[in-house]
Parts: sequence; C-alpha cells; structure tokens
Amino acid sequence: MLLTDLTAASMADELAGYGLVTDAGIAIEKGKIAWIGPMAECPGEYASFDKYPCGGRLVTPALIDCHTHIVHGGNRAQEFEMRLEGASYEEIARAGGGIVSTVKATRDTGDADLLASALRRVDALIAEGVATVEIKSGYGLDQETELKMLRVARAVAKERPIHVSTSFLGAHAVPAGSDADVYIDEICIPTLIAAHAEGLVDVVDGFCEGIAFDAAQMRRVFVAAKALGLPVKLHAEQLSNIGGTALAAEFGALSADHVEYATDADAAKLAKSGSVAVILPGAFYAIREEQAPPVNAFRKHGVPMAVATDWNPGSSPLGSLLLAMNMACTLFRLTPAEALSGATKNAARALGLADRGVLAAGMRADLAIWDVQSPAELSYGIGINPLHKRIFGGEL
Repeated sequence: MLLTDLTAASMADELAGYGLVTDAGIAIEKGKIAWIGPMAECPGEYASFDKYPCGGRLVTPALIDCHTHIVHGGNRAQEFEMRLEGASYEEIARAGGGIVSTVKATRDTGDADLLASALRRVDALIAEGVATVEIKSGYGLDQETELKMLRVARAVAKERPIHVSTSFLGAHAVPAGSDADVYIDEICIPTLIAAHAEGLVDVVDGFCEGIAFDAAQMRRVFVAAKALGLPVKLHAEQLSNIGGTALAAEFGALSADHVEYATDADAAKLAKSGSVAVILPGAFYAIREEQAPPVNAFRKHGVPMAVATDWNPGSSPLGSLLLAMNMACTLFRLTPAEALSGATKNAARALGLADRGVLAAGMRADLAIWDVQSPAELSYGIGINPLHKRIFGGEL
C-alpha cells in the first residue's frame, strides 16, 4: 500500500519537533514502513502499490498508551465522592479503600467478565488511534488473581487488533492484614516467577511509596526480575520522595512513572540511566495533587518524557490518551510536540519497544490518520477525537 496526499509527523529523532514531511507519501510492505518521504522523491518500485489517498490529512505514528491498569473488577466512584467531601487519597487507602478495595472486586470477578470489561476500555483507546497498550496486574495480590489478570491481558491482544505489553505489578499494595516484607518474599516474588514461567510477563513494575513499598522492598523485587532477565519500571515519587526514582535509575529501569516529587538530582540520574519519565496527568488531576513533576529538570537533563492515561478505577479513571496529552500541556506545560512525542516514540521507549513510535523505514506500520491540519491540534482539543483511520501492522 502507498499512502499519498498527506503531511507526515514522522517524530524521527534526527528531525526537530514533529519531523514534518509535507506533500508526503508512505509505502507499506509486509506490515512495515518501506519508505517515507516527499512524493516527488518516491522510488519507482512503489509506484505499483495500491494507492490510499489521505486527502491532505496528517499522519502520525499510531499512539501508544504506556501505563494502564485496564484489567480490573468494579469501580471506585464512591471514593470519588469521598475525595470531594474532603478525604485524601492516602486517607482513603489507609481506611481500607483505594487499591485494596479494587483487589476484592477483581478477585471476585471471573475471567470472562474481566476480559469483557477490559475490551470495552481498549476499544475506547483503539478508537483514538492507539495501537499499543501496556496493561498491569496488581489488583490480585495473591498468585491466583495476579496470574488471572495477566492471562486476561494477553487475551486482549487475541481479541482485538492491538499490541499488549504486560507488566507484573505484584508489588502494588500490601494486602489487608499482611506484613509488607512477608508479602514481598512469600507471595510477590514467587508469583512473579510463576508468571514468568507461563510467559505472561514483559516488564516488572512496583509502587514505591509510603502507602505501598519502600525502596529496600522494591529492590528485592527488582533483583528477582533481573535474575529472570526481565526489564523493570516503577511507580515512583507520586505522593512523596522516598528514593524510588533513584532506585529505578540504579537498575536501568525502562521508566519511572508519576514522578511528581522527583528532584533535579533524580532527573540527572534518570538521564544517566536512559530511563523515561512517564507523565500521568490524569492521576494528578483526579486526586487534586498540587506538586507538578519537574518538567524543566527533565528538559535540562535530557530525560525523555512519555505521556499516558494511567487508566485505573481509583486515581485516574481516564479513558482518553488524547485528553491526557491535552492535560500534560495544560497542567504541566509540555509543548504539543513534547506531548505527541510522549504518546509515540517516548512511550515506545518506556516499554522497551524499538520498532514503533516513529515513521521511518523498517518500523512497524502502525499509523494514525487524523482530520487535522496541524499536529498541535491533537493536544489542543478537549474531548475531541479527530481520528480518521488507524492502520495496524499495515492493515486498514
């Protein structure tokens, strides 16, 4: 297939900003991009390809949501009301709400119902041009349910045209009545080993926070992950600074996520390790956080920034990556080019996926065609979905 009559936002690293190519064409062969450039320079070998005129529209890499919790049971609308009545996220969690309440609902929900609800959520993301989504476990906190969640996440990719990257998040919260250290050693790590043996884990994640696990406890999980040859990432510095970002950098994590309370020194460590800072404005907005992530420090040190929905039932019931991009710009002052980079090439990097997120020869042909004139419109609109067509693996 040869896409014609388009403007391409290639997001290529060697090009500034969006890497715009005007009057462009994109040749697709065997599920990959074979060529991209001005149509005037199109090689003759692609002239016989089936033409798909884009009508002057903008084409970008398909979007990537690199941080979600879309496999879960129940919802936490009641906690939304509690927060509006004055309770903090931490107070709700310590009173038995928060993550632990979703754990009960997820344990009580069967595989088929978990999959059905996850598919409704992933359909909303696909409708916005998302072709890759990360899905975490973490609402089981026992071996049976953690494995169930990961199996459902794998099933999502069999039921829909989307790539799913799974993250084992056994270290998400301490089960009610449990000791954190005992849980890590006797439940979390053995469950990780079992999940890896079943081929269910792409990345290992954790929640390093005062209401979850400290850096020493997370270190044990990361050591186990590395022994299995698995990359790591970490929820770090969302509500306070207890050393999670520094730990992530030490282990060469793919990403440190949230990072509202990260410091300039943390940013320097992430830059040295090559880790991505994943910005999650939905959680910042939903729990009415006041500490913004140190975006200027990330810029200063050259830390790549990704943007994701963090779609979850408690702190970020946000089902729109386009809205997350707008919020990243409005709340954190990312530029529209940074936001689009955050939902394409930097999101791919945050998942360790080197074959997508950029329009370039040899990359996966995951594309989004938009009814917009300028790429800034993707972050400008609030509740607007200008997607014209999504191409997944070269298929319309």
